Amino acid sequence: MCCTDETMEANATANRSSCALVDLTFSDKFLPPVYILVFIVGLLANACGLKFLRKNWKKVGPVNVFVFNLGLADILYLLTLPFLMVYYFKGKQWVFGDAFCKITRFCFNINLYGSIGFLTCISVFRYLSIVHPMRVWGRPTHSVVISLVVWALVCAQSLPDMFFTKTHRNKAGKCYDTTSSAFVEDYLNYSVGWTVSGFCLPFLVTVGCYAHVIVTLCRSGSTDRLLKQRSYKLLLVLLLLFSVCYIPYHVLRNLNLWARVLTRRGRCYGWFNAVYVSQQVSRGLVSLNSALNPLVYLHVSEELRSQLRTLRSRTQSAFSGISLSPSHLSKC
Repeated sequence: MCCTDETMEANATANRSSCALVDLTFSDKFLPPVYILVFIVGLLANACGLKFLRKNWKKVGPVNVFVFNLGLADILYLLTLPFLMVYYFKGKQWVFGDAFCKITRFCFNINLYGSIGFLTCISVFRYLSIVHPMRVWGRPTHSVVISLVVWALVCAQSLPDMFFTKTHRNKAGKCYDTTSSAFVEDYLNYSVGWTVSGFCLPFLVTVGCYAHVIVTLCRSGSTDRLLKQRSYKLLLVLLLLFSVCYIPYHVLRNLNLWARVLTRRGRCYGWFNAVYVSQQVSRGLVSLNSALNPLVYLHVSEELRSQLRTLRSRTQSAFSGISLSPSHLSKC
């Protein structure tokens, strides 16, 4: 069965490369620079954010518990990026074993759907605090329980992915982000259900919450102006994350899987290459969520913004002092 699967995969790869001239080498050129950028920016930004939360843990409110878990999900994925860089620099030759390939992909899924889940929790909390302030659970303990539930749901949704084939057995080869062509039809069915439960439903909840928040803020003349500004800015950050990172990835992942299913059935269409290349771009964009998520820190924590303003002021003063030093020396 192993040899049969590998033969089928080789045939499917050959068919795909010749079908509509699909450029399978595009990801080798595009993804490594993106991963390097995300690793450096994301690790620094999340490390600073988590360090701030740790130092101010006694002052942490309910919403900051979700932000803390958001940072943990990012760190978990960022630590796997060096291995993916090696994989692409070696021309898609995975040398770390089948088990670690599955763990690496699992960490990506945990980051992706954990981020969506915790952003949804933040949106619901904002909705309750503005539209129904008397119903807000004001204790961090409640947020901890909700966070544990989110982790459990995300793990349950992502666990079936680990039972699909990710590598060729007994030799170094690809580490699939989905699965081999032998099981692509089953994976497409799983992916569609996963998209609905892990992305579409949370997205609709987030949009519904902020639509109601915006309507409430616009109708209320007594709402604090600062609260309005913070809510609008957080809404823009969430729209950026969903429109740039999450929506293209889920749409193109399923389209690319469908193209692979059609290829396996012997059908070729001109849009296959465009879908494949776009899907690889979306994979790079979705990894950016680990670098963009720290923007949420700035819009849910007033203390962090205050500290950053203080740091910026001190930096400007230091540079002003340096620029003034030559004139003082000339006067001496």
